[in-house]
Amino acid sequence: MLYAIVKAAISGILVMIVSETAKRSPAFGALVASLPLVSLLAIVWLWRETGDTMRIADHAEATFWYVLPSLPMFLIFPAMLRHGVGFWLALGIGCAITVLLYLATIWIAARFGVAL
Repeated sequence: MLYAIVKAAISGILVMIVSETAKRSPAFGALVASLPLVSLLAIVWLWRETGDTMRIADHAEATFWYVLPSLPMFLIFPAMLRHGVGFWLALGIGCAITVLLYLATIWIAARFGVAL
């Protein structure tokens, strides 16, 4: 149980660092947020808990494929905000579009033999 608490605390601290950094400098906060810190932490936790290199390789590859459909959200969301769409509505639409793009990615990847 203590291990799970430590994992959660470290992960939460990273999110806090990103949000505090973004308050001072949105561009630098974005740079920190764009680093694959969460993915790297997940890989380290997975290695520590399983030692299964194939599972880690599968996780890293799937992460790559899932990053691609998430990228448009970071253009759609700010465009909607700049055009007067409310924060929560813009966020919801951005997330909904991302989910649809995830589903499309899974479907397209499967057609090319990539299992996600």
